[in-house]
Amino acid sequence: MKAMILAAGHGERMRPLTDALPKPLLAAGGKPLIVRHIEALVRAGIRDIVINHSHLGHLIERALGDGAKHGARIAYCAEAEALETAGGIANALPLLGESPFAVVNGDIACDYDFVRLASAAAAMERAGRLAHLVMVPNPPHHAEGDFFLDDGVLVATGGTRLTFSGIGLYRAELFAGTAPGTRARLAPLLLRAIRGGRVSAEIHRGRWMDVGTPERLAELDRLLSLEKAHT
Repeated sequence: MKAMILAAGHGERMRPLTDALPKPLLAAGGKPLIVRHIEALVRAGIRDIVINHSHLGHLIERALGDGAKHGARIAYCAEAEALETAGGIANALPLLGESPFAVVNGDIACDYDFVRLASAAAAMERAGRLAHLVMVPNPPHHAEGDFFLDDGVLVATGGTRLTFSGIGLYRAELFAGTAPGTRARLAPLLLRAIRGGRVSAEIHRGRWMDVGTPERLAELDRLLSLEKAHT
C-alpha cells in the first residue's frame, strides 16, 4: 500500500510560526509533525509515501530528502498554488496508482495504528466502496462533527455524528471527475459517495488533535514532552 501526506496548506492560523516554516515541519515533543506521520506509516509497513507541498515546499524536500533516513521512499508532488484536499490527491494519482491508498493530513497528531488499514482496504475492495475514513469523537472546537456513522458505514442522516480525523483510504475512482491541477474540496466527493453507500468508517478513540493553532501545537508539545519524560 502507498500513502500520501497532505502538506500543501499555508497554515494561516499558525502564523507567525508558518511565515518561515511550512506547518508540517513545526515540531512537537522535539520532532516535526510530518516526521511523526512518516515513522508511524513505516512502522506499519507502508514505506512508499507521496507528499504534496506548496507553501515553502522546498524546505520540506530539504528536510526529508528521499526518505531513506526514516526508512521510507518519498516522492513529491509540488503545487504552484495549493489545490485543496481533493485537488491535491487527484494531482498526485499518477504516483499513487489504482489500488486503495492511504491519505493523512499533515497537520494532525494521532496515535492511530496504520496497520489497521490493510484489512480495511481489503474490505473496501470486497464491498466495492470508494473510501474508508477514520473518525474521532467530536472535539470541543468542532462539536458539530462532520459525518454520520451507522454500523460501520457513513450515512447521509441518522447514526452518530463524528469528526473526520484526516486519515482515510481512497480508491482513485473517487477522484475521476477531478482534473489534475484544479482546486477541489474533498467533502463534496465524499458526500456523493456516502449517499451511494460507498464509504465505510471506523472510530479511533485514542489520541487525536487537529494541530491548527499555535495554542494546540503548544498543548501537543506539552503532552508529548511529558510522555517522553516518563519513558
